[in-house]
Amino acid sequence: MPEWLVLTLAMLAACAVVVVITLVRHRRAAADEDITETPDVIEYMTMWIGVVYAIVLGLAIAGVWEARSAAQDQVQTEAVALHEISERVRVYPPEIRERIRDDVNAYVGHVVTTEWKVMHESGEVTERGTVLLDRVRADVTDYEPRSDFEAQAYQPLVDQVAAADQARTSRAESTGATMPGVVWFGLIIGGAVTIGMIFALQIRRTPRELILAGLFSALIAFLLFLIWDFDSPYSRGLGASTDPFLNLFPGVKD
Repeated sequence: MPEWLVLTLAMLAACAVVVVITLVRHRRAAADEDITETPDVIEYMTMWIGVVYAIVLGLAIAGVWEARSAAQDQVQTEAVALHEISERVRVYPPEIRERIRDDVNAYVGHVVTTEWKVMHESGEVTERGTVLLDRVRADVTDYEPRSDFEAQAYQPLVDQVAAADQARTSRAESTGATMPGVVWFGLIIGGAVTIGMIFALQIRRTPRELILAGLFSALIAFLLFLIWDFDSPYSRGLGASTDPFLNLFPGVKD
């Protein structure tokens, strides 16, 4: 099911629940119930519950956004390191240069066409990707420079291989969800309590109040969906993309 459809259904469901509960409560209310009177303590509690939950939502969104940004930075670092390897081997003999570039392109092609799908589906990198990167490392480290000019390029190439490997390791460690289950429990329960406090204010069945209550619940559903989508940096629609690889290696097809 597309994520936009999940979001739409979640927001509509949140609105529907609030409206239905309001209508049912209005029908079952006593005939002499005074809906204009709300105890001050309930208004005070409702205000503070909303403020506390807003802070928690803000911190959660900031946390998953930071994780998503870090994941995209890891992809950028890995792509730049591999691109530097391809460019700096120009000082090597043609046969060595072409072999290294071919192995780099093979690794990048595997990442953007195969490994990214595996990360999306199972939350892990592939063994084939590890083998291909090891081949690039062997190409670079096993070559013995034949001149001072090649020797000057050797160590920077080794450093770029290490940078790419470190970025790949960080990417592998960030494929899963970043928020623990207990935080999700608090977010969901907090959202239910916050929406539930609407009914403590004795809202009526007027179109204006029903629309506002529905929009409020839909907003909370949207923010929870946003946190869920950012929670897994490589596996969902708003996660990190392969654009850095595709921009630096335009010959690779996604």
